[in-house]
Amino acid sequence: MASSSSSSAAGLGSVDPQLQHFIEVETQKQRFQQLVHQMTELCWEKCMDKPGPKLDSRAEACFVNCVDRFIDTSQFILNRLEQTQKSKPVFSESLSD
Repeated sequence: MASSSSSSAAGLGSVDPQLQHFIEVETQKQRFQQLVHQMTELCWEKCMDKPGPKLDSRAEACFVNCVDRFIDTSQFILNRLEQTQKSKPVFSESLSD
């Protein structure tokens, strides 16, 4: 679903810049919400043995570590992808050679 929104936004070159900006912002919000959902699901499965009325210290520490690792990993992947994109030649340039 996110890819159809992204491709729709990319194909709207003649659209009002404010509308295009709004679509980009909403797409970013959607991606962020998906990441939060993934993180919540992953950490819940990893850290919650049996839900109770209170969160014990072991589960709390597990959640904190899980969230930290999820954020660190996501940031590492994003940085790595940026480096990869910067080091690759642009496709149209490589065709002219």
